[in-house]
Amino acid sequence: MVRPHLEYANSVWSPYKKGDVEVIEKVQKRATELVISLKKLSYTDRLVHLGLPTLKYRRLCGDMIEILKIIIHKYDYKVGPELIYNINRVTRGNDFRLLKNRSHYDLMKFSFTNRIVNIWNSLPNAVVDVDSVDLFNSRLDNFWMLQDVNMTTLPTLAVYRRSI
Repeated sequence: MVRPHLEYANSVWSPYKKGDVEVIEKVQKRATELVISLKKLSYTDRLVHLGLPTLKYRRLCGDMIEILKIIIHKYDYKVGPELIYNINRVTRGNDFRLLKNRSHYDLMKFSFTNRIVNIWNSLPNAVVDVDSVDLFNSRLDNFWMLQDVNMTTLPTLAVYRRSI
């Protein structure tokens, strides 16, 4: 009941300040404490037992899914954000690499089209070259499970994935 409210419009507003991220995560932390049998466990252990990822991980997955939907034209091109593809094929990464706009102000620096570029470009072709969102989601989860994902970005991903 709580997560839909916490995840509403994640692509539009995704917190980047540590304090904001902690405040939102604290709501899920409190909700997991309501399970009486898990109350004495740590937050990460409660997430593992309940099969839940952190909200930070969910926001990141949601952003990747939104980018895929834009790239495979699930949205009308007139209303979706304009993504600029990197035509330099010498670099590593996937065939759908994006260019990152330079920005000096936080307003643009942490906007949707700028915050996702580095993560999207780090995904291999085997993950991003798909036609359906479900296939992409399963490949993304499998790819991040096999990788040693940057634990500063996704602190409980490895613990969460090992339990499944």
